Amino acid sequence: MILKAEIMTADDMRRALKRMSHQILEHNQGADNLVLLGIKRRGVPLANTLAANILAIEGVEIPVGELDITLHRDDLDRQSINPEAHSSSHVPFDITGKTVILVDDVMYTGRTVRAAIDATSGFGRAACIQLAVLVDRGHRELPIRAEYVGKNVPTSRSERIAVQVEEIDGIQCVNLYGEN
Repeated sequence: MILKAEIMTADDMRRALKRMSHQILEHNQGADNLVLLGIKRRGVPLANTLAANILAIEGVEIPVGELDITLHRDDLDRQSINPEAHSSSHVPFDITGKTVILVDDVMYTGRTVRAAIDATSGFGRAACIQLAVLVDRGHRELPIRAEYVGKNVPTSRSERIAVQVEEIDGIQCVNLYGEN
C-alpha cells in the first residue's frame, strides 16, 4: 500500500473533534447524563479529546471509559483467542440510565460498532447509545450509522484509512493508502 493522500492534518482533526463536541452537546441538550466509551485503540484518545473539549465548553467533566471489543467480534476464530489477554476494557462506572457515546476512529462495515454495542451491555443498561467517529469511509455491511462524524471520505474497498494520534503514534493525522 502506498500513501495516496493526507486526508486530515492535526489542525483538521482538532477542528473536527471540536465541532463534534459542540454537536454532541447540542443534540443532547448539554452534558448531563453523558458518558464516553472509546473503542480501543485509537477511539480512546479521541474520546478523551471530546471529553476535554466538553469540559472547556460546558465546564462539565464527562466520564470516559475504554472498551475492548475483541471477544465480541464476529470475524475472529474464538478458539484462538485467549480471553484473559483480551479483557482489557476499563469502564469504572455504571452506564445504566446514561447516554453512552461510543467513539471510534474509522467507521467501515459497521461490525466493530456492533461488537462495541454487545460489549457495552456488560457495563449496565444504557438509556441510549450514540456513535461518534472521526472518519466514515462507507461500505456498510450492517444498518449502523454515526450521529457525529468528523469527515466522510468515500473510498474503494481496496483502500485503507489510517488515523494516527499523538498518544499512540507520536503524530496526529489521517492518511489514505491504496494500490498504485
